[in-house]
Amino acid sequence: MEGKFSCADCYVKACRTKTEEKYPVFCPTKNLEPETLKEVMEEYADEETKAFARESAVIESDYYCKLTRVEETVEFIRRMGYHKIGVATCVGLLDEARTFTKILRAYGLDVYTVCCKCGAVDKTAIGVPEEKKLNKGSGHESMCNPILQAKLLEQEGTELNIMIGLCVGHDTLFLQHSAAPVTVLVVKDRVLCHNPVAALYQANTGYSRFKDVLDPSGKP
Repeated sequence: MEGKFSCADCYVKACRTKTEEKYPVFCPTKNLEPETLKEVMEEYADEETKAFARESAVIESDYYCKLTRVEETVEFIRRMGYHKIGVATCVGLLDEARTFTKILRAYGLDVYTVCCKCGAVDKTAIGVPEEKKLNKGSGHESMCNPILQAKLLEQEGTELNIMIGLCVGHDTLFLQHSAAPVTVLVVKDRVLCHNPVAALYQANTGYSRFKDVLDPSGKP
């Protein structure tokens, strides 16, 4: 498939050090309109946006390869001065969310957790046929309701929301409707124990499910 070259086609990563002579001809940085960069940098003038970017970078420097994602999340919350935290979780990862909630509360944080099945609305309400339910139409099966999750967390006045294992697409709806900023702790992948990058690491091996769409070089 032909398409416009982008960062996925670059192997020099010259933008990390602004080594301009090594920029590929298709490099987004090389071809960036000055006005676009100016407009973007003006966004960082907002104090909360600047704090987000600054503290993220400083935590990276202070704890690179030292802290787990859970620990980094706690540290980010602490440095941003947040006290009320929302957790939007898949009902299937409620045990993990419960443990995470206990950890946050142990740090003195006010935490409100909402699972995806809140509201208990049957899937047929959004046009899912009975035969496409996981239970194949044998009775009520609640839809995932990320918009309601976002609304309930907004009503609680959360300052930061954290996603744990929302489905593909449901996570998008939650991000669209969340009143508070959102970070992700867990990305759902039931096949790979919630480690989706493993599919990429295995993409060019005998275990790959992508053999029919990738050539031996790994290119689409």
